[in-house]
Amino acid sequence: MTTIIKSIVAINPTAQVSVSADDINQITWHNGTTPIPVNEILAKQQELITEYNSNQYQRDRAKDYPSIQEQLDMQYWDKVNSTNNWQTKVNEIKVKYPKP
Repeated sequence: MTTIIKSIVAINPTAQVSVSADDINQITWHNGTTPIPVNEILAKQQELITEYNSNQYQRDRAKDYPSIQEQLDMQYWDKVNSTNNWQTKVNEIKVKYPKP
């Protein structure tokens, strides 16, 4: 879940703020930071949530991809043996978790 703080910082990266219990009604602005209207914070929060959800395929792929070391080893042996095991593995994962 995207927190209120993450949403505020996405709007104003230099914001100095604290939020109690991630409650939109318990924001304290510090050191002269200009307050951001609640509706803007909530809109940004929804935008960040939507972006996060739309990139689920990336997180799923990352779990299935072999480690970088394994991939480099596959690429080396593909070159030596004139095979395409690495590309086959990557394509399988991309088919399993397609882009939306």
